[in-house]
Amino acid sequence: MRWARYDHKGKISYGIVDGDTIEEVNGIPWENPEKTGNTVSVNDIKWLPPVIPPTFYAAGLNYAEHVIKTAKRIGKEPNIPEKPDIGYRAVNAMIGHEENVVIPKDAGEQVHYEGEIVAVIGKKAKHLSKEDALSCVFGYTIGNDISERDWQKGDRTMWRGKNTDTFKPMGPWIETDVGDLDKLTTTVKVNGETTIEFPTNNMIFDIPTYISAMTRYLTLYPGDVIWMGAEGASPNMKAGDVCEIEITNIGVLRNTFVAEE
Repeated sequence: MRWARYDHKGKISYGIVDGDTIEEVNGIPWENPEKTGNTVSVNDIKWLPPVIPPTFYAAGLNYAEHVIKTAKRIGKEPNIPEKPDIGYRAVNAMIGHEENVVIPKDAGEQVHYEGEIVAVIGKKAKHLSKEDALSCVFGYTIGNDISERDWQKGDRTMWRGKNTDTFKPMGPWIETDVGDLDKLTTTVKVNGETTIEFPTNNMIFDIPTYISAMTRYLTLYPGDVIWMGAEGASPNMKAGDVCEIEITNIGVLRNTFVAEE
């Protein structure tokens, strides 16, 4: 089932996506929502991030090729993580499917995409084993972890490089039935041309490993999201570029890059 969060004529709702229509519900997906019987065309709504999380988690460097290419770009030896490392992002940066990514006037040339699978938590969780870890996952969506690399490298924290407004597109919806994670493929296209394709689950540490490690020390709550990292390297994105991230059985997240006015 696909759960979308959307704006229709100024009203923000959750709904169930069925082809080109959305059926409105009262409530939120993981708390027994009730169908209203109202439907709307996807052409008449504004897509919103499918959840505004209580806490926005992001896996550290979690794909070997990405670690290697990142190290090469900055002239260092690659340091493959030996344990799951979790970071945090800011909800102010979130936008939805089809919204514009705004490149600030003073940004450098190295504005990059990172196509990521996102786990959406549906149950309160603490002290989960790896075997039970996915029991708290409601579904999955897609994230684009946009980075301005000069800021990321130069600031003592990543407050600008990762968390500038519009730098965290997520959507278009939450898919609750993705099937076998090992069978998913992530494909990124820029202006219609494929720039990278990789097995989504080809992670250094998979989602159950992360959730088990995280819940040893912290409590996950319904609505929390965990962005799981990305493979490879991105070209420099510029105004006018359209980035599409597709993950098998989930959907396509599409955003256009524009220059700040």
